[in-house]
Amino acid sequence: MNARTHRGIREAIRARIVAGEWQLGELIPGEVEFAEEYACSRTTVNRALQALAEEGMVERKRKGGTRVRPLPLPQAQLRIPLLREQVEDAGGAYRCEVVDRRIARAPDAIAERLDTGEAKAAYLETLHLADERPFAFETRWINLAAVPQFAEADLGELSANEWLVRTVPFTRGEVALSAATAEGRIADLLGTEEGAALFTMDRTTWLDDHPVTTMRLHYPPGYRLEFAI
Repeated sequence: MNARTHRGIREAIRARIVAGEWQLGELIPGEVEFAEEYACSRTTVNRALQALAEEGMVERKRKGGTRVRPLPLPQAQLRIPLLREQVEDAGGAYRCEVVDRRIARAPDAIAERLDTGEAKAAYLETLHLADERPFAFETRWINLAAVPQFAEADLGELSANEWLVRTVPFTRGEVALSAATAEGRIADLLGTEEGAALFTMDRTTWLDDHPVTTMRLHYPPGYRLEFAI
């Protein structure tokens, strides 16, 4: 990663903090010093330090400089297993069916989320099965500017999720959990009654500053999500 970009400088400073170059609560060099060291502008350094502050790694005070946060904010690390893993770990046989696959312009909210503008994106609907019974229904948009090879990807027995995990590492993600009401088509696909409460997960992942994919998973009634923190 280029150390003169704000992302490169952010990661370089992060690595130095993790290595213990500065102790908890210790004042680190200012923007001028870092700008000279990394041969970049103060604005670039400011963006890097602000990103670290938003992550809770450092704290910044006006006229007080930037310090390594003395008591780092606790952060829960959530690992979402692949659907195949969830099914097989429960002793079931996993299979997935592509219900719909096309290239199209994403709805405005999705286009804004993926930063695709007027460009087209890949759209995919997948039904995930456990022992041939509906386990989850997935809708997904993929930013082809970030993953152009997906347009011709041969998914075969792989779900889009597995293909993306193997092909494009992501650096961060956002997850939202909610309840939704089963409506006509989704209720039919999941084999449940209309109006039933569905466990729903929305997830978006990025590679550095580039959105890769955003998706929604609907699980039928009775699904239970378990994870460690």
